[in-house]
Amino acid sequence: MKSDGKPEVADRGKGTDPGSPTGFDALDHRLIHALQLDGRAPFSRIAAVLGVSDQTVARRYTRHRTRGTLKVLGLPDAQALGEVQWLVRVQCTPDAAVAVAEALARRPDTSWVGLMSGGTEITAVCRAVSNDHSDVLLLQKLPRTPSVIGVTAHCRLHQFYGGPQGLISKSGALTDEQIARLSPPPPDPAAAPVTLTDADRRLFDLLARDGRTPLAELAAATGWSPTTVRRRFAELRANGVLYYDVDYDLRQFGYGVMVALWLSVEPARLAAAGEAMAAHPEVAYACATTGPNNLFASVLCRNVGAVYTYLTTRVAALPGVRSMESAPRIRHIKGPGPLFSAGHAAPGRRR
Repeated sequence: MKSDGKPEVADRGKGTDPGSPTGFDALDHRLIHALQLDGRAPFSRIAAVLGVSDQTVARRYTRHRTRGTLKVLGLPDAQALGEVQWLVRVQCTPDAAVAVAEALARRPDTSWVGLMSGGTEITAVCRAVSNDHSDVLLLQKLPRTPSVIGVTAHCRLHQFYGGPQGLISKSGALTDEQIARLSPPPPDPAAAPVTLTDADRRLFDLLARDGRTPLAELAAATGWSPTTVRRRFAELRANGVLYYDVDYDLRQFGYGVMVALWLSVEPARLAAAGEAMAAHPEVAYACATTGPNNLFASVLCRNVGAVYTYLTTRVAALPGVRSMESAPRIRHIKGPGPLFSAGHAAPGRRR
């Protein structure tokens, strides 16, 4: 029983439901959804919404965080900062693909680096401060890299799903009422543009590694007082520059296959197709891009049979699709945050 006399969900010794085929139980799902909404929400607030004790929430989070199956990340939103994102596909000789992918992953301007089917293609997202800086990696570095056969890059034009919206957001783990109680106020569309300072960048460096980094550590890194850090958090959230993401081991949810989809859609129906795809429970990320394949999506399924079902039902029903290319990811190398060393492996990602 909680201290207020209300019943509490049991906190099993290993944090998993013995009857569940996945590693996370129902309470874990609700906790992850809560952290996706507000990664720095106090455990007491989360506990009150979930109907459990503060200690239960703290134990669950600490257990999964220690095991590396769960991590909260505080990340800057590229669009809110006016940055340009490129979806890059790199073709390599088989013997060099892993080395090139790892070199890409070590760059601070890359994210979502993965080795795709066949082991000769690498996909990555590259960020540039503006169009004027987009050619540094795309045109100068990669083509000159030994064993790189070809490079194609597609500018992200519009995001249909992703960022602060995670796959857990479609799970139904929380009720609408619980989501409303945990969700922060939406970004202010009238807020003035934000220019990041050096202190802001140090703040984001720590939050990208642990979105729940203690306030004292953030204050020490930025040179600000704790009060100033709190105020800056509020400003960055109000401007939509700071959002939280949850990095978790997708295998704990029972997902075994991630497939990248590149679709060619009639321009007049691109918005409708993208919005429809964003609503699919299998889609972790979807955006419109430049190039002959103008709609991209990351899809998660339990197995290859489920991928076939998804392609022949939901994708087949999308409006205006002229052609499709698909490729399963065979190795995840880097997610949205910094690259971790071998001794600090990141959770298996869900995008």
